[in-house]
Amino acid sequence: MGKKAVILLSGGLDSTTMLAIAKSQGFDVYVISFRYGQRHTFELIAAKTVADFLGVKKHLILDVDLGSIGGSALTDDIDVPKGRDESQMASNIPITYVPARNTIFLSLALGWAEVLGARDIFIGANVVDYSGYPDCRPGFISAFEKMANLGTKAGVEGDGFTIHAPLSQMTKAEIIRKGIELGVDYSLTLSCYDPTENGGACGECDSCLLRKKGFEEAGIADPTVYR
Repeated sequence: MGKKAVILLSGGLDSTTMLAIAKSQGFDVYVISFRYGQRHTFELIAAKTVADFLGVKKHLILDVDLGSIGGSALTDDIDVPKGRDESQMASNIPITYVPARNTIFLSLALGWAEVLGARDIFIGANVVDYSGYPDCRPGFISAFEKMANLGTKAGVEGDGFTIHAPLSQMTKAEIIRKGIELGVDYSLTLSCYDPTENGGACGECDSCLLRKKGFEEAGIADPTVYR
């Protein structure tokens, strides 16, 4: 048996690559996904498909109603921005930011990790191609790790927790190349913020545009079906 790790899996490109990295490091992986009131619930289908494909120990899907809080284009009746260039994406924190989402998700992953006896938690945070989300930045990850070790029985009495963000300083192209190296099938993933009724990618939201750019810069054919 390898060491246990809890992986936050959205079904997108980054978290799928991160899952493959954790497995390549010898972890027994337990993945957690969230039905949080997001408009793009097709990502949960992608997450299940990815989890099955990569062979995880268990896939837990939790219901967390962030839609009742609102305040984001992903959970509220707010248009998802389309057709923006990179300077616009990086100019401020975008409306697709979901208030406190990673804090909440990491907290629930932490609770599960403590029960499982896992001391490693992986999150697909990235700040190179797109640094708009404050809860993806290294300072946040470091602060959460400190909190985890101060506020849990396991952290105080036993071995400390480590929050891994292996993609943090990688470009999208580097992430894709790493995934291909580890055997990831990116046709199983969904990154779109505003997919079509049948789960196709819109091709115009920030996430789709960065995904397209990543495949182009990696010199790898993009398997995504865009609208």
